[in-house]
Amino acid sequence: MECLVCDRIEKIKKGVNPYFVRELETGYVVIGDHQKFYGYTLLLCKEHATELHQLDREFKIKFLEEMSLVAQAVYNAFPCDKLNYELLGQGVGVHMHWHIFPRIDGDVKGPVWRVPAEEMYNEKYVPTPEQLEEMKAKLNRELDKILDM
Repeated sequence: MECLVCDRIEKIKKGVNPYFVRELETGYVVIGDHQKFYGYTLLLCKEHATELHQLDREFKIKFLEEMSLVAQAVYNAFPCDKLNYELLGQGVGVHMHWHIFPRIDGDVKGPVWRVPAEEMYNEKYVPTPEQLEEMKAKLNRELDKILDM
């Protein structure tokens, strides 16, 4: 089965993934392809595993810590009222990856997945190259602050 997350990671390694923000010890930080929720960011696990309990204990603890640090950077870079965190895997080759969604009061009631796919993935939410570079710069600045603590 093809793994979309592994494909994305390979593009990062080849230097051709425009959404790539930063490599961490356990994963890769990327801006989401569609920004219905401005600041939507993912942390792609370096290990091709389907469940947290399948990871080595030390790697798992570091992965969870890094997810939390990325979320803090997202919160600071893209002002919001709340963050939604989801660790999914079905439908993409079952490769763990964190979704971090900045939420603002009044955006959508309930989980982001209630948004119809045609709206969530509408082309109007694909950032322009300039917007993408600005978002990556904001997130990298916040990661610098947090990781240098």
